[in-house]
Amino acid sequence: MHIQLSDHFTYKKLLRFTMPSIIMMIFTSIYGVVDGFFVSNFVGKTPFAAVNFIMPFLMILGALGSMFGTGGSALIAKTLGEGDNERAKKLFSLFVYISAACGIVIAVLGILFIRPIAAFLGAEGELLDQCVLYGRIILVALPAFMLQYEFQSFFVTAEKPQLGLAVTVASGVANMVLDALLVAVFPLGLVGAALATAVSQLIGGIVPLFYFSRPNTSLLQLTKTDLDGRALLRACTNGSSELMSNISMSVVSMLYNVQLMQYAGEDGVAAYGVLMYVNMIFLAAYIGYSVGTAPVIGYHYGAANHNELKSLLQRSFVIIGICSVAMLVLAEILAQPLAAIFVGYDEALMALTLRGFRIFSISFLFSGIAIFGSSFFTALNNGLVSALISFLRTLVFQIAAVLLLPLIWEIDGIWISIVVAEVMAFVVTMLFLAGNKKKYRY
Repeated sequence: MHIQLSDHFTYKKLLRFTMPSIIMMIFTSIYGVVDGFFVSNFVGKTPFAAVNFIMPFLMILGALGSMFGTGGSALIAKTLGEGDNERAKKLFSLFVYISAACGIVIAVLGILFIRPIAAFLGAEGELLDQCVLYGRIILVALPAFMLQYEFQSFFVTAEKPQLGLAVTVASGVANMVLDALLVAVFPLGLVGAALATAVSQLIGGIVPLFYFSRPNTSLLQLTKTDLDGRALLRACTNGSSELMSNISMSVVSMLYNVQLMQYAGEDGVAAYGVLMYVNMIFLAAYIGYSVGTAPVIGYHYGAANHNELKSLLQRSFVIIGICSVAMLVLAEILAQPLAAIFVGYDEALMALTLRGFRIFSISFLFSGIAIFGSSFFTALNNGLVSALISFLRTLVFQIAAVLLLPLIWEIDGIWISIVVAEVMAFVVTMLFLAGNKKKYRY
C-alpha cells in the first residue's frame, strides 16, 4: 500500500513510512564502521587512530549536504502541502545543483589544506601522514558524499523512502565488499579502506541523480530552475540546525581527541573511535526516524492540519521512549562483544574501551528526544529553535562537560560528559516544545 504525506498516520503507518529511513541511516552507519573494523584488525592501531582523528574534519566538509537536504526538504514538503508541485520541483533542482557545485569547491580546498589542518589539530609523525593519505582519497568523492546526505532526505519527501533505502544498501554493500577485498585480501591497507569508502559514496550520490533526472513516479524531478536567493537562504537557515549539529559533533570529536591524547594517549583516541562507531549506529535509528517524519510534519504544517501535528508528536514521544530504553539495555548487553570486535587484540585498550562503553551508553536514554525535537522544528520551518537545540546539544553542553568533568574524574569524566550533555539537551528540548505549543497548535 502506497503511503502519502497527506495520510492520517497511525502507529503502524508511521512506522511503515519511517522504517526505510531508519534502516537506511543504520545501514549507512554500519558500513561506515566497516572501515574501522578492517583498518583496526588488518592494518594496525595507528592507522585506526588516524581514521578516527581525521574523520571529524571530513564530516564537517560534508555537512553542507545535510543542511540542503533537511532544510530544503522542509521547504519542499511545505510547498507540496500548499499544492504547488511545480515550484517544489524547481526548489528541489536548485538545492541539488547548488550542493554539487559547493561540493566540488570544498573538495579542492580540502585536498590542498588537509596536511596543515591535521597538524594544527595535533597529528604528527606517522599519525599525520596516515591522516593526510586517508583524507585526500576520501575528499575526491566529497561532492557525491554531500549529495548522498542530501538525497537521504529528498527520497522521503518524494514519497520514495524504499528507493532511498535500496540506494543506501547498494552503496553499503559495495563498501563492505571492497573493504574486504582491498584491505583483507589485497593488502592495500589504509589506501584500500579509503578507496572502498570513496566508491560507496560515489554510488550513493550519483545513482539518485540518474533517477531524478529522468521522468519518474515520485513527487520530485530535476528540471530547469531559477537562482532563488530567498529560497536558498530559507533552506540554509532552516537546515542550519543539521549543519550545526554535524559541524559541532565533529568539532567536539576533535576536542575529545585532544583531551584523550592528554589523559590516555593514542589508546584513548582508539577507544573513543570504537564508542563513536557504536554511537553512530544507535543514534542513526533516531536520526532515521526524524528524517522519515520530517516531510510528513512539514506537509501537515503547510496544510494547517493541527490535529495531525499533535498526533504525530504524541506518537513520536511513545516510539522514541520505548526505543530509548531498548537501546540502553542492548548497549549494556553488547558492550563486551562489540568492543572485542574492534580492539580485542589489545588487553589494555579493550579494558579502556569497555569501561567507557558502560558509562557512555546511559546517554541513549536521553538523546532521542533532542534529535527528534530539533528535526521537528526544522520541519515546522523554525530554523532558529531547531538550531538552538542542536547548538546547545552538540556544542555548548558537550564542550563545557568535556573540559570540566575530566578535571574531577579524569578519563571517566570524558565518558560521563557525553551523558551529562545529553541530559541537559533533553531538558532544553522539552522546554522549547512546551513553549511553542500554542504557536503551532500541536
